[in-house]
Amino acid sequence: MKVVLQDLTKIFPSRSKNGQEVIAVNKFNFEIPDGKLIGLLGPSGCGKSTTLYMICGLQKPTSGSIFFGDDDVTELSPENRGVGLVFQNYALYPHMTVKQNILFPLQNFKGKDKLTKSEMLERAYNVAKLVQIDDLMERKPHELSGGQQQRVAIARALVKMPRVLLLDEPLSNLDARLRLQTREEIKRIQRETGITTVFVTHDQEEAMSISDMIVVMKLGVVQQIGQPQEVYDDPVNLFVAKFLGTPPINVFEGKVEKGKLYLGDDAVMDVVGVDDQDVYVGIRPEGFIYNKDGALRCSLRNVEVMGRDVSIVSENTASLNPTVRSIVDADNKVDATAQEVRFTLKPHKTFLFNKETEERIGFEIKSVKEETTATKKVSKATKSKTAK
Repeated sequence: MKVVLQDLTKIFPSRSKNGQEVIAVNKFNFEIPDGKLIGLLGPSGCGKSTTLYMICGLQKPTSGSIFFGDDDVTELSPENRGVGLVFQNYALYPHMTVKQNILFPLQNFKGKDKLTKSEMLERAYNVAKLVQIDDLMERKPHELSGGQQQRVAIARALVKMPRVLLLDEPLSNLDARLRLQTREEIKRIQRETGITTVFVTHDQEEAMSISDMIVVMKLGVVQQIGQPQEVYDDPVNLFVAKFLGTPPINVFEGKVEKGKLYLGDDAVMDVVGVDDQDVYVGIRPEGFIYNKDGALRCSLRNVEVMGRDVSIVSENTASLNPTVRSIVDADNKVDATAQEVRFTLKPHKTFLFNKETEERIGFEIKSVKEETTATKKVSKATKSKTAK
């Protein structure tokens, strides 16, 4: 089921007489393709859960429209939208067995949608088998692990055969190992059912690992929409660049002079086509090349060997982060006793941002070795996927 959001806006009134209204979601425009898993991603208070609740009908938009396929469902009540909703806290009935919890939504069907007892049981066991809890049907929620409870909640949402499945931070109550396992299960279930799914999370690793597309939000405004790797590789602004990535991106204050990028006194890279100006510079941890003759000089603080990779922790006076973290291949023999470490930068992992607007600045990459100039493509997302 395709879901279309048109200028979707939600404004909450002020709680005090002289206070300002809170714009939780501001003119959200997006078409969620049929059968895809979409991650709504952003920090607390960015409007992602409010968007989810407007899609399911628990919140009424201040303005804008919601379409399921060609049907305008903006004014429809939640029970008439055909959605399945999974809450963060599972919301299972403690006095009911797993089977009774899954059957409960079906028992509320009326009229032409009403099912016989055998039909309800068949559907309940089919969905329990799908989420791999068919051997737990007689247990009660307190007898289950957190991951098993989450599967019951998903089964209860799926048993209605919803047109759209909505997941509100479903993994936040699980430990790290269960979180990894359950998100893999969610992706498997979504692929097998083909149900259009919206997954709300503040965890960028979760969103990037299972989503077909992600929507990054900030203060109610969509910042960027795209495939996870595309957004990671081509952030449209400094906020998106900082929000995605583990370890996070390294951010520096820099300046461009005569086509060269300076971090402090070090001319670290050619940036052809950029006017002279002060800039923010974002460098992904994997964007450093360990090089004893490299242009970027940092004070070495620590070397962490992580098997296939080596994490070099250093300091630089131009850095806005307390430390600079660089991930290099373990084949590099880094002298942990050295006072200084030097790097060459990978241009496609280095981003420039306007100092005032924090918007991305595109630049040309000059290849010194080949003595040619190749134009780095400015992100497609920059042109077409930013919020209007």
